[in-house]
Amino acid sequence: MPEFVYALLALILLLALGFLVVKIVNQARMLQQLSSQVGDTLEQKHRAMLTDLHGGLSQQSDRLTSRLSEELNQTRDSLHRLQLSLATNLGDTTDKLNAKIDERLGEIAGKVNERLDDGFRKTNETFVNVMQRLATIDEAQKKIETLTGSVVSLQELLGDKRSRGVFGEVQLEALVRNVLPPASFEMQCTLSNGSRVDCVLRLPAPTGLVCVDSKFPLENYHRMLSNGTNDVERALAQRQFRADVRRHVDDISRKYILPAETSDGAVMFVPAEAVFAEIHAYHAEVVDYANAKRVWIVSPTTLMAVLNTARAVLKDVETRKQINVIREALTRLGQDFRRFEERMKKLADHIRQAHQDAEDVQTSSRKITQHFQRIEAAELEPTDTAQLKVVELKEESKK
Repeated sequence: MPEFVYALLALILLLALGFLVVKIVNQARMLQQLSSQVGDTLEQKHRAMLTDLHGGLSQQSDRLTSRLSEELNQTRDSLHRLQLSLATNLGDTTDKLNAKIDERLGEIAGKVNERLDDGFRKTNETFVNVMQRLATIDEAQKKIETLTGSVVSLQELLGDKRSRGVFGEVQLEALVRNVLPPASFEMQCTLSNGSRVDCVLRLPAPTGLVCVDSKFPLENYHRMLSNGTNDVERALAQRQFRADVRRHVDDISRKYILPAETSDGAVMFVPAEAVFAEIHAYHAEVVDYANAKRVWIVSPTTLMAVLNTARAVLKDVETRKQINVIREALTRLGQDFRRFEERMKKLADHIRQAHQDAEDVQTSSRKITQHFQRIEAAELEPTDTAQLKVVELKEESKK
């Protein structure tokens, strides 16, 4: 960059010198042409003029040379200052550019590090989440294995009639205890005929005691739905399944429906929803037979509806028992409200009277103020009129 500036300045100086030399040469040529055209007759006359002209040209040449030298010196100084300024500016610009580049590189490095840190962090979070999910999957797998073992154990447990009976009694007790208050039921209750029922619901009259007994006809149900059973065996299993249900209905009707002791109906609780659905979907004659015997077949879901209805009845009975107390409380509340209304009316009358008294006092105050204003304004009135005003003031003061 400095060499280019020096070359440009040198070229400018050369052009300026060439221009001056061409100008001088042109002037000299003009003078020579002028001298050649002048006649001999004028040679002597103009010799002195040419001499003077030559002297003037010499002086002008000296002045031009001096001026040119001075301008060259000034140009050289200017070029030197320009060179120094360019060097200084170029150095400052280079320093600023380097600083800017360093700053930009620092920002880029910071962003790159930030992106890398963010990427590492997200990768670590993803890895941790994957590990947690793998741990959850392992735990779920263990639970599934445990559940599979529990299902196998449950199947083994339900294979025994006694175990099935205990399972149904436990499920029945859990449902009843979650819905009804303790005083409204009794588990393993013995009736007057010596029969022991799984649960007795103590409902208000005219319903009375409702016996609920758990039955679980599962063997022929499994045989009926087994894949290895042919049509003949399946038909035989269906007949035996219906016979089992009928036998349970007969037992409940005979043991747990006692005149003057229990209600005229009883409940047969089937602990499995699938068995209940099978009975109602494909064995309607068994359901009709049970209804005729006043035995209602329920599952855990439908038993919840029965228990909620019983709870609503118990709540209604308790509410009716408290109706007298509620009526007395409402009567006292009505008397208190009437007293409140009378006192509120008296308070309103007092407030209205106080408002009227305040308006009268304000009227009297306004009139007295007007009289004082007239006195301050020195308004003279006749004697009779003044006496009349005094009388009015006395009357107003009495008010």
